[in-house]
Amino acid sequence: MPASITLSKLSWSTPDGQQLLTDLDLSFSHGRTAIVGRNGVGKTTLLRLISGDLTPQAGSLKITGSVGMLRQAVPIDDQQTVASLFGVESSLALLRKAEAGDASIGELAGTDWTLESRLAQALDDVGLDATPSTRLSALSGGQRTRAALAALVFGEPDFLLLDEPTNNLDREGRSTVAALLDRWHGGAIVVSHDRDLLDRMDAIVELSSHGATRYGGNWSHYRAHKALELASARHDLADAEKTALGNVRLDPGNRRTQGAQGRRRPKKKPLGATCRKS
Repeated sequence: MPASITLSKLSWSTPDGQQLLTDLDLSFSHGRTAIVGRNGVGKTTLLRLISGDLTPQAGSLKITGSVGMLRQAVPIDDQQTVASLFGVESSLALLRKAEAGDASIGELAGTDWTLESRLAQALDDVGLDATPSTRLSALSGGQRTRAALAALVFGEPDFLLLDEPTNNLDREGRSTVAALLDRWHGGAIVVSHDRDLLDRMDAIVELSSHGATRYGGNWSHYRAHKALELASARHDLADAEKTALGNVRLDPGNRRTQGAQGRRRPKKKPLGATCRKS
């Protein structure tokens, strides 16, 4: 069955009662989709609901396949390494044991002899000069983001959930992320303000307090469509104002009032009033 994500009448509010998402209906499948909207509208919350970090308070969320999420900040501790970020520490330890000739027959059967080369390729794909033993605390924020992205892709989920993936990256790093998404053959849901990255999307979902609207095409296509919507709305408003003004002029009651006002005679001077010449 093809991988998919389906949200039906999904709602969620903050602990203090602020409603962020109400009766949201959305679906995602193969392809790259960006979530856009004003700050605070619930874009990151939507990703966290899909990833399982949060639970919907109403409605349903159905996921066919697997998801992996890249968060805006990569949490670290002093002991964490690139290998632990990839989740391969025990597999690397078994490989070392097998290479030293200390592994049992059963352990040898479970040894991944290609692991090191695949790790090296994953790190190279994001332009990161590091090894599995490199401590995350020794990396910059941008380098940790690259390492986390490499680990995410290494796990081969059906969907990538990327929350501002280019925030801490320089131009080269942003280009690396864009190239990685170009090569990605699964589904991807991206929250970003990076217009270059948004122009590589297959669809744009605009999230607002009124719900979600999907637009086919990239960011440039979305902006062109929104400009047409705005021009059409202005035209409709102008037509409505003209119609309303015409109705006021054609109203019989309004004409009688105007006619009565037009027939009013000027006020006469009070009797006894005189004009004196100086």
